Amino acid sequence: MRKNLLPKTLFIIGVLLVFVYGIFFGTDPDKAVAAFKQGGVGAAIQQNIHMGLDLKGGTHLILQVAVNEAVSAETDRVVESLKDDLSKAGVAYTDLSKPNPQNQPEIIQIKGVSPDKTSALREVVSDNFNKYDLQPAANNTYNVVMKASEDTSLKQRAVQQAIETIRSRVDQLGVSEPVIQEHGLGDYQILVELPGVDDPARVKDIMQSTAMLDIRLDMGGPYPDEQSALQANGGQIPSDAMLLPGNLGEGDNQPQYFLVSRTAAVAGSDIRDAQPSRDENGRPDVQFSLSNDGGRRFGQFTAAHVGDKLAIVLDNRVREAATIQEQIRDNVRITGAFTEQQTHDLSMMLRSGALPASIHYLDEETVGPSLGADSIRQGVLAAVVGMAAVLIFMLIYYHGAGINADLALILNLVILLGFLGFSGATLTLPGIAGVILTIGMGVDSNVLIFERIREELRAGKAPAAAVDQGFGHAWLTIVDTHVTTIVSAFILFIFGTGPVRGFAVTLTFGLLANLFTAVYVSRVIFDSILNRKQRGAALSI
Repeated sequence: MRKNLLPKTLFIIGVLLVFVYGIFFGTDPDKAVAAFKQGGVGAAIQQNIHMGLDLKGGTHLILQVAVNEAVSAETDRVVESLKDDLSKAGVAYTDLSKPNPQNQPEIIQIKGVSPDKTSALREVVSDNFNKYDLQPAANNTYNVVMKASEDTSLKQRAVQQAIETIRSRVDQLGVSEPVIQEHGLGDYQILVELPGVDDPARVKDIMQSTAMLDIRLDMGGPYPDEQSALQANGGQIPSDAMLLPGNLGEGDNQPQYFLVSRTAAVAGSDIRDAQPSRDENGRPDVQFSLSNDGGRRFGQFTAAHVGDKLAIVLDNRVREAATIQEQIRDNVRITGAFTEQQTHDLSMMLRSGALPASIHYLDEETVGPSLGADSIRQGVLAAVVGMAAVLIFMLIYYHGAGINADLALILNLVILLGFLGFSGATLTLPGIAGVILTIGMGVDSNVLIFERIREELRAGKAPAAAVDQGFGHAWLTIVDTHVTTIVSAFILFIFGTGPVRGFAVTLTFGLLANLFTAVYVSRVIFDSILNRKQRGAALSI
């Protein structure tokens, strides 16, 4: 009985055409065509199948996020809120500050609370600061301590926000296929891989710059040094103020120090937009606008401090200090000794948001494009030699059925490359190893099927029945081996870093493609051969 194989054949041809299109045109045909016109077929394929860091060259970085700074910024805001709430509740105290802001930023200390105000203090903390615990200490002192769960959550959010901010900045720089993710080998670390970066120093500066913008009240200065600032303020910095360095003189490298309010009137999170511009003298500067809420708060702040001075603080350095002449709402300008490139970079960093904390470089490696080219040549050579050896072996050992296996393997490779073109997944050197392993798994599937068919033929069954029994009995074994390998690849993808995840992606989809080619496509080819044979004719296998 002859089978109608036309629908199955058309389906296979359709799948083949779709993935061939993915190889040459990907998700952006216009760019692929432009690359083809400029560099030929190879350039078009590389336009769609993206190369990883180890193949294309670039920069590998491991960053450490100073998460204590994020905690400190949060408790600074709580300190000011506590002062207001305790004042409203009539709770007097002699001092309210953080005793160790560097190493224990989660602890706020309140000294000199009268015993008869203890219940009012507890009520304020429990009602308004439920993420903190109130712990009594000696001499009418109380510690307001951030809960451990909130401390951990805040630090983790700081890492995630840093990842998103770095990704936004890198994307605006036009780096293609960057890898930016949490690094699982250390606490609060970030892995960054930037393929094809031609100016790593600039990218590092932009990523590392926190671009933390604050507008604070200028309470004194400039002072020539820290000692002068202390002497001018009675030998002690007020608890509601902080001393920051700055340099307002263009071309003047002499350091200056300013006493500014600890609480900012507005911060970088209030910025709606920032653009490079020029001042009235034609010098590069940065203009930014505030959100509605930030503009409202800044308007109230400037209205209450007309005649006072404000300081624009960028990355904990005073960049500008000016007297408030009138109420200012939502448009602010930063001037200074900027170059054109610096104003563009600063605008971009302010638009993308401030890092929640500073970052430090733990590791930096640069992969040259020549090393990547060598990797590509060696990897492709290994794949081609391995594929050729497999194809020849299948032809020799399985005779006519070997052609069947070879066609299935070639289609498997086409589908895998087409998937890389459509998905935008990055091909790494381990990814090429995944392709080679997929070829091996494909051969294994064919061997299981063909050997089972041989057994059925030796048992005296007709070719059609032998083929049917061979595929039927081998199917469960093939599914079992593929599923267990895919589960392993999935675990590698979850816990691995960039190159390992590339291996897991190519291996997983290669195995899925192999299930289609080794079982479905190979069966259609066998049925097509049987349709053309006379009843009882031998099967070449």
